[in-house]
Amino acid sequence: MNNALSTPASTPAPAVVSIPDPGDDTLQSASVAGQYLSFILGDEEYAIEILAVREIRGWSKPTRIPNAPPFMLGVLNLRGAVVPIIDLRLRFSVEKIAYTATTVVIVVAIGKRQFGIVVDGVSDVLDVSAEEVCPVPDFGVAIDVDYLRGLTTREDHMIMLLDPARLAGGEVWDLVADKKAPEGGVNL
Repeated sequence: MNNALSTPASTPAPAVVSIPDPGDDTLQSASVAGQYLSFILGDEEYAIEILAVREIRGWSKPTRIPNAPPFMLGVLNLRGAVVPIIDLRLRFSVEKIAYTATTVVIVVAIGKRQFGIVVDGVSDVLDVSAEEVCPVPDFGVAIDVDYLRGLTTREDHMIMLLDPARLAGGEVWDLVADKKAPEGGVNL
């Protein structure tokens, strides 16, 4: 009997699951297909899902938070919202350079939370199909690549696709978490 739901034994079942298998590269690639904003950081190019980008701003110095990790430059007040600012050069252990006229802050939203990432410059908007996405290599525990969703190739170079939800890290959210302000104080 031949119906639309039957598949030959040699053909894998369609990828329709409620929870993707982390080891299934096809599902991982399909979940990262879409439009990305690419940007430059040193000699490398990265990209972040465009739907997570709220705005692109010129560089302005943030207010430093005491005891923050070195990659967290501080916070900016963006229309009444306190937004943590992360220098991706420091986050990714890339040599620090002086901020220039091309340095920008990309403001990213994850749910109701926002954070800014400082990059050397914005490059392009990319359309990335599932077929163009390579899985992130497994480096074991030696190199933390949890913030990468995949890699794609353009012309003669690779572009790293970043996972905005994992990019900031828990330590950033802990520093700016909603806490009850002391009487007469201000909530961050």
